[in-house]
Amino acid sequence: MFGIRRETVERLRREYPVGCRVELLQMEDVQAPPIGTKGTVRGVDDIGSIMVSWDTGSSLSVVYGEDSCRRIDE
Repeated sequence: MFGIRRETVERLRREYPVGCRVELLQMEDVQAPPIGTKGTVRGVDDIGSIMVSWDTGSSLSVVYGEDSCRRIDE
C-alpha cells in the first residue's frame, strides 16, 4: 500500500468518515484553498489521502504525512 500501513488507512477512515466536515490546517500546493477553508469528506483512498470537496469548489485531497486538516463538528 505505497508505504502506509493498512491499519493507518482504516484508522483514518474511522476518524474521517464520508460526510464529515473538516477544516484545512496546512497544504503544500500552489492550488491549495486558503488555510481555514472548510469542506466535506468524500472518502479516504488506499494511500491515506483524505478526499475533500472544499467549500471553495476545489477537490484537492489532503495528503497523508504532508498536509493536515482537522475534523470539525458543525
